[in-house]
Amino acid sequence: MNNINNIQNIYFIGIGGIGMSALARYFNSKGVKVKGYDRKETPLTLLLEQEGIKIHYEENVDLIPKDVDVVVYTPAIPATQKELVWYRDNNFLVVKRSDVLQWITEQSFNICVGGSHGKTTITTFIAHILCDSGYGSNAFLGGVSANYGSNFWASENKNVSVIEADEYDRSFLKLSPDIAVVTAMDADHLDIYGTAVEVENAYIQFASRVKSGGLLLSKFGLKRGNELSADNHLTYSFDNASADVFHLNRSVANGIYHFDVSYKNQIIKDFELHIGGLHNIENAVAAIAIAKYLNIDEEKIKHAVANFKGVKRRFEYYLKDDKHVLIDDYAHHPEEINALISGIRSLFNDKLTIIFQPHLFSRTKDFADDFAKALDKADEIILLPIYPARELPMEGVTSELILNKMENQNKRIVSKEELLKVIKTENPRLVAFCGAGDIDELLIPVKKILETQ
Repeated sequence: MNNINNIQNIYFIGIGGIGMSALARYFNSKGVKVKGYDRKETPLTLLLEQEGIKIHYEENVDLIPKDVDVVVYTPAIPATQKELVWYRDNNFLVVKRSDVLQWITEQSFNICVGGSHGKTTITTFIAHILCDSGYGSNAFLGGVSANYGSNFWASENKNVSVIEADEYDRSFLKLSPDIAVVTAMDADHLDIYGTAVEVENAYIQFASRVKSGGLLLSKFGLKRGNELSADNHLTYSFDNASADVFHLNRSVANGIYHFDVSYKNQIIKDFELHIGGLHNIENAVAAIAIAKYLNIDEEKIKHAVANFKGVKRRFEYYLKDDKHVLIDDYAHHPEEINALISGIRSLFNDKLTIIFQPHLFSRTKDFADDFAKALDKADEIILLPIYPARELPMEGVTSELILNKMENQNKRIVSKEELLKVIKTENPRLVAFCGAGDIDELLIPVKKILETQ
């Protein structure tokens, strides 16, 4: 599109998705007339409606606007969706979410964060530091910031965009980063890429899209990391001193991490991080590196890190008292589960009960062995049935595929209804929910049960 500012009316098919809703909020903030469809009402769609966006929940051509400049759809929507078919048949401009992000990044200074895990927290962390310090940015997030209660916010004083770069469907290859972050290159979305090598190739392509003179920040030690290149290339790590940026001198007091950061051989002292998980220290290191590169004042960076509350469903405490700890996490890849468990172990010594809902039949099939090894590290494992999302069932692929590969014998599969009975009967002290499906709908009922025991 020649000029995104010419859009006056826009329609979103699948507006309740986390990425789609961020774009809807972006256009709404600019005074564009925004409408949308989703298949069911959710807390997020209700918030969008409160913000002035009209949404309907019935797949019905009679309900859609006929005067829109652009129709945006998510790849999760089937090609046979009636509204999508109607708009295409009537020659409307119909594009993917990634196309709209491409238009936006063609006109702004862009910080794009990609990676098979960690990208939502790092994107949110960077955007928070820019906002809290007064630097300013537009933030397009793949999760809801706990600080701001939203997956989008706008800045009037700077044409800067912080964008979560989604690798699904190769969407991130449409972006134009001035700064790119690569957090991980692990195999995922093999239904799209086919092989782990093709996933890695896509990240190498993403890094190559950094504009001339721009910065690439990548995690130290990535497989094929030496093939990632840009005019300026820094590496970050949890604590590997061979990286350009890493943390050191860590201590824990009252659930708060205290640490220093080495940035290009300069030691910046006295950071505080109030969210759990050792992996979140590494996420903080990446965000701090970007903030330093942008020449944000160090004291402002420290202030922002100390008041960062994280992302909803990323090591989020739902309950934390003398009797129980209930943690919710979006972890849906084996490496994310590894990080979640190690983070919990760094803070708590109690018996750990993990409740995991596998996400997608294809991912379960591709990573069953790795899921089993990761989950084995908990003391007790409760699996829920697979959340299918956009997929149809696959023969022989159920949660039992993971269960049967696990060596830890303290394991079982239960339904959602049975889970509530288990919690009530067994009263576990330290519980972590993980998964990218609808497992979070059980959090409030579980919390209520634990609070009464």
